[in-house]
Amino acid sequence: MDFVGLLLRAAVFAALAQTGSGPQFVDAAREFGLTRGPSGGNAVKKDYLYETTGSGAAIFDFDGDGRNDILLVNDRQPALYRNTGGKFVAAEWPAGGAWGQGVCVADYDRDGRPDVFIAQFGSNRLYRNTPAGFVDISAKAGLPAATHRWGAGCAFLDYDRDGLLDLFVSNYVEIDARNPPKPGSMTECFWKGTPVACGPKGLPMGRNILYRQQPGGTLEDVSARAGILKSGPRFGLGVVSFDYNNDGWPDVYVACDQTPSLLFENRGNGTFTERAVEAGVALNSDGNTQAGMGVAVADFDNDGFFDIAKTNFSGELVNLYRNEDGKFFTDVAQQAGLGANLLLGWGIAFVDADDDGWRDLLIVNGHVYPEVEKAGMGDRYRQKTLFYRNLGNRKFAEVPAVAGEWASRGLAVGDLDGDGRPEALVTNMDALPLLLKNTRAGGNFINIDVRGAVGARVTVRAGGRRQMDEVMSGGSYYSQHSTVLHFGLGSEKTVESVTVRWPNGKIEVWNALPVNSRCVLSPGVAKPSC
Repeated sequence: MDFVGLLLRAAVFAALAQTGSGPQFVDAAREFGLTRGPSGGNAVKKDYLYETTGSGAAIFDFDGDGRNDILLVNDRQPALYRNTGGKFVAAEWPAGGAWGQGVCVADYDRDGRPDVFIAQFGSNRLYRNTPAGFVDISAKAGLPAATHRWGAGCAFLDYDRDGLLDLFVSNYVEIDARNPPKPGSMTECFWKGTPVACGPKGLPMGRNILYRQQPGGTLEDVSARAGILKSGPRFGLGVVSFDYNNDGWPDVYVACDQTPSLLFENRGNGTFTERAVEAGVALNSDGNTQAGMGVAVADFDNDGFFDIAKTNFSGELVNLYRNEDGKFFTDVAQQAGLGANLLLGWGIAFVDADDDGWRDLLIVNGHVYPEVEKAGMGDRYRQKTLFYRNLGNRKFAEVPAVAGEWASRGLAVGDLDGDGRPEALVTNMDALPLLLKNTRAGGNFINIDVRGAVGARVTVRAGGRRQMDEVMSGGSYYSQHSTVLHFGLGSEKTVESVTVRWPNGKIEVWNALPVNSRCVLSPGVAKPSC
């Protein structure tokens, strides 16, 4: 598209944004049978920090029937729902668990079934997916029992490319569950003069952990040897692994609360170098720290480099770090049109909701403290969900696509009704989850299924345009998107080629794939299943 065409497109989309046209999401959670959500303690007053942060969700096909299922992490017991093709029905999940936070999904043991890791306040949990159901293998895998550790975000990755999936876990704070600080008990337990849940300031920061999978399935803590601990502790929250510099090795980004965020660059020799400040993704455009929560990754401008979006605390601008050259990023949030709302953001995802070939941005919001409703502080506990339409010229326009307000936290994206287009699953504090279905989908599309091969990069060429994505573990806030990659194609009726760079570095190409289909691509198999 030429420059004049881009200007015309931007003008048209800006007009649509003003009129409310474009993608429109409606909540279909109850229609599809989702009847349980996290409680998060007292609905009107939160005494402890772990009651405020909420929990995540995962979209994945746990039973291999070709339909995406749902896992909702809870403050006590995760809720697993099987997709029956018209309804979600409760499925069995192992008893036990603690205050659940983040979730990530991958085929950890290479048996063809996706396994689940849940980061918790206390001891984390690893669940193996077996023909008889999920089994807790945390102790067998060597995960340590912990009492003070606060597991937050997580991501599977094969950081050393040995064919065995490893695991990165961020940790938020160190806190004694038997004697946690109470609202008003110290200076860090007030917000704008009102006693609130203490932290994170005033509490010891957590340390990130990298586990390397050993033959036999055990996990070895290699954080020190791999250079993860050199950056020191942080208030770590959202985590995502992706190849930011196009060198074929998975890197890790951590959104950090009230401390500089982290970018661990994989050196390809079993070690990482932390370079977030140097790369421009540790702070905001003014050089200040922010309260980072969730993180999303996509090539939003289709220039061949992955960009990063990050949500932050109330009154802080969302970050949109544009990847300039695989080495440095520029925060272009203000220039891109993301500066009108200063809500408290959590889950965030790039999703091409109108299937025009440009990835839009969905952000869920809600305040930390329910006490703000009565304190006259000018903030609301329940806040609106934001949808920004990608105009194709490195700018976004806000579209009022989601009605209502919630105290939202987790966000996962994937096709849940089988129509090939992604829905959005949102966890809410003290309320049922949302299942947001887009009732105004746009053009053609293609879905690429590489069977959850974490780290696989997929490049789609259609109509002279190139789009890319990766199978990523983790991301958003505490959540896991479907690993089936969705590419909008606009009016294009032919996919010229699909290129996959597998996690081991091998590259394969498939030509002339059908639009509006789901194509399963496997290593060494010349004919795709579409």
